[in-house]
Amino acid sequence: MSDKNKIKITKEQREDMITSIKEYFSTEREEEIGDLASSKILDFIIDELAIEFYNQGVYDSYKYMTRSIDDLLSIQKY
Repeated sequence: MSDKNKIKITKEQREDMITSIKEYFSTEREEEIGDLASSKILDFIIDELAIEFYNQGVYDSYKYMTRSIDDLLSIQKY
């Protein structure tokens, strides 16, 4: 994915996500992983998977807006 299309997150969001990844591994897998490993996992998710979630959000928004426009047309007066 080019840098132009890469999902951007703030430093604070990144830190929160890294913490969440570490907590997941600790709770669900009973493994302790460090900041570097968590950061690499987050980079993989952002680089390889995030665009799919983004595109799904765009498509869901499109469907919602289309339904809303159809509803708006139903209140026309003749």
